Amino acid sequence: MKFFQAASRWSRNHKFFLTSFGVLAGGGSSLIYALEQSIHASNDAAHVAKQKWNHNGWFDTLDHASVRRGWEVYKNVCAACHSIEYLAYRELVGACLTEDEAKAEAAEQLIEDGPDETGAMFKRPGKLSDLLPKPYPNEEAARYANGGAYPPDLTYITQARIDGENYIFALLTGYMDPPAGVQLAENQHYNPYFPGGAIGMAQALYDEIIEYEDGTPASQSQCAKDVITFLKWCAEPEHDTRKLFAMKAFTVLGVLNLVVWYLHRHYWSVLKTRKILQNPKSMFKK
Repeated sequence: MKFFQAASRWSRNHKFFLTSFGVLAGGGSSLIYALEQSIHASNDAAHVAKQKWNHNGWFDTLDHASVRRGWEVYKNVCAACHSIEYLAYRELVGACLTEDEAKAEAAEQLIEDGPDETGAMFKRPGKLSDLLPKPYPNEEAARYANGGAYPPDLTYITQARIDGENYIFALLTGYMDPPAGVQLAENQHYNPYFPGGAIGMAQALYDEIIEYEDGTPASQSQCAKDVITFLKWCAEPEHDTRKLFAMKAFTVLGVLNLVVWYLHRHYWSVLKTRKILQNPKSMFKK
């Protein structure tokens, strides 16, 4: 009731401004929603099921045992075609490898360096500061080796795809025979979760395709879960630190809020509890 009484006293310009703002906000929201739905509607891929990921909660962190296993899957399966070119070996230290393990992994690679004093380029063993090498020297070589398909870089793939982790999981585990009437070109495979169904990447994950060093059964779904957790860490290496900082910040802000609330009551208590009396002289007037 008080709101409507106050609204009746608004000026004409004030009402026009609020009406215009409401129309623009509603129209903009509807446009954004329509554009997003049109993107999904134009995608003829199958609906992606939601999976339960251990790191999606407000207070949940990445499973670093899974991140380490995911590194094993990437190194032994995915690295043959896909790069993680924005990740350095030193970033693996403490996340999925020890420092000695990361140095050993880097030393296995021959990195082009130079020029030397003669102006020639040379090869040297890798070190922690080096980026992970790409499987192909350029895009043309990658397409030629994969029948015209270009394997994308995986550093930020979980952020670059809509419903990232769920989409990649469905893609890795969703290969099947094409239904009747679907014709595939040479070197193409059928996956209902890929737009159009025809995908150039062959099925990469199978049961027991690798053997985990910690003894975890390497089923297809387990390998997919682990490599996706690893790719999530690649895209957001600050994931755990950010959530820890947020918890500390909200704790401090909560304490400060209580302090401000108490000071507010203290400063205004005199004014709010005072008693307004009549003028004593007026009490004796007749």
